Amino acid sequence: MHIVLTIVHVLACFAIIGIVLLQSGKGADIGSAFGGAGSQAVFGSMGTPTLLGKITTGIAIVFTLTSFTLAILGGERGSSVVREAAPPPVSAPAAPAAPAEPTSPTPTQPR
Repeated sequence: MHIVLTIVHVLACFAIIGIVLLQSGKGADIGSAFGGAGSQAVFGSMGTPTLLGKITTGIAIVFTLTSFTLAILGGERGSSVVREAAPPPVSAPAAPAAPAEPTSPTPTQPR
């Protein structure tokens, strides 16, 4: 299921890119955005939607649905990116105390 959704999502990505590039711009002149003579075409009524506009809307809906579904499915499998604090370092045990006098393996004779 996850793989199928990923494939549909990637295909929807490429479809959106291709369809948007096929459409003609509605305000290619930068001056129209700042009150130029063609500004009515940019901010005016859209008129009847074209076939490419309808296809773009459909593909965008598919893209949005697959995005949300993949996010929900991925959230169940994922883990937190926040790491827990490392435990404080444990101090090394103290070295054994050295004996006060060295012991000899041979017994000493009384004087």
